[in-house]
Amino acid sequence: MTLPAGRHALTIPTSDAEALIETLSARLLNGDSATTVLEGWCEERRLAAEARLVVTRVPGPERLPSPVQSQRLALSDGEVVRYRHVRLSCAGYVLSQAENWYVPARLTTEMNLSLDRTEAPFGRVVHTLFPKRRNLRLLRLWPLDAGVPGPSDLVFAIEAILSDRSGRPICEVSETYTGAILARGEV
Repeated sequence: MTLPAGRHALTIPTSDAEALIETLSARLLNGDSATTVLEGWCEERRLAAEARLVVTRVPGPERLPSPVQSQRLALSDGEVVRYRHVRLSCAGYVLSQAENWYVPARLTTEMNLSLDRTEAPFGRVVHTLFPKRRNLRLLRLWPLDAGVPGPSDLVFAIEAILSDRSGRPICEVSETYTGAILARGEV
């Protein structure tokens, strides 16, 4: 992988990489917004002067929610679910991919337009709903004995339900994090 200009990934011992992976995954599991956690991580790791995530849409077919996902979203008859598949980057580092199945009727018109037309992360778009995360699963993808993952290697995945302040589900998300989470900017 070509790293962004002026940045480098540190060669770090496997034990340090493991500690970083555990720290970030714990923060994500304990946070209500992956966007907020990742932007804080980017700031700590000094990946950019302004740690803001940027979304790039991943082309591909629309994916309907599974029956289990529909149940978890507590869909009423006729409620539509939209699908959004994106890469989340900070300073050119692709930190994760996210697949969102969200219920547009539970968002404002402005939120839906923003999700359709901008490169804003879902968490930033819906922050005024004060979403809460309920984690469904954490899956380790990079084997513990495989050494330090490269920037594009898949490290772990989290599946979660986001609900608004009333507890009504608004989205199910599947996030997959890459080895780029270990990158560090110039000190």
